[in-house]
Amino acid sequence: MDRRDIGSWVSGPRAALEASGIDLGYRGERLGLPEYGIGSVANFGRRGVALFIDWITSALVASLIFPEWPYGSQQSAFATLGVFFVVKAIFTTLGGASFGQRIMGLRVLPLGRTYTNPPRSMLRTFLICLVIPAVIWDRDGRGLHDKAVGTVVVNTRPGRRRPE
Repeated sequence: MDRRDIGSWVSGPRAALEASGIDLGYRGERLGLPEYGIGSVANFGRRGVALFIDWITSALVASLIFPEWPYGSQQSAFATLGVFFVVKAIFTTLGGASFGQRIMGLRVLPLGRTYTNPPRSMLRTFLICLVIPAVIWDRDGRGLHDKAVGTVVVNTRPGRRRPE
């Protein structure tokens, strides 16, 4: 056993497959999306920051609605989750993006349709609230919550091309 064996395991299956000569393409290629810029699959950093913004604003709104519940209590946590669910589902249905996604330049793009209807938005948001479906991704960068409702999160702003 040498370092290359461990290195392929640590760097993940994609790196190991590419090292053996298999070309997996870029994220979103199978979906017909561009590699970079507007309409490309959003990276996980921007999506994480958008989720953090959504969660913080939901906690602030919940603390304004229910000021009698101390922050950090179980009631406060469920109120924050409820506000998060309602706001994210409504904003995704009406505008294609939640508050945090809009700030970060992201949009939820339905595949094969013109808009995300309310039941699909609510199912997608419910699966995000469960956490596990949102942290399991495919090679296109889509979580199980996106695969279940046929959506993908894309960039709405031009990005910088990675150096070659």
